Amino acid sequence: MKSKLHAIVGTIALTCIGAFWLSTLVSELFLGETSVVAVKNGVLAAMWLLIPAMAATGASGFALGRGRGGRIVEVKKRRMKVIAANGILVLLPCAFSL
Repeated sequence: MKSKLHAIVGTIALTCIGAFWLSTLVSELFLGETSVVAVKNGVLAAMWLLIPAMAATGASGFALGRGRGGRIVEVKKRRMKVIAANGILVLLPCAFSL
């Protein structure tokens, strides 16, 4: 069950990020300033979906990794802490300021 939940919320988060990136790219390259502003506002409004999906992905990933040992698992746990901090301290403020 945990692995299915992890896969579902991970897919939601990845789809959100891909949609944000693609819509931003298209609006910046091919559309006018009004469209760019609308896309940026849409991305900011959709953070209500991305943030819980990312949190659930991280939580389910840590739950799946609990009880497992080894170098690879420990390295991934450390890397995920850095990624989470980057998201909270860098990426989220950038989304609000842009």
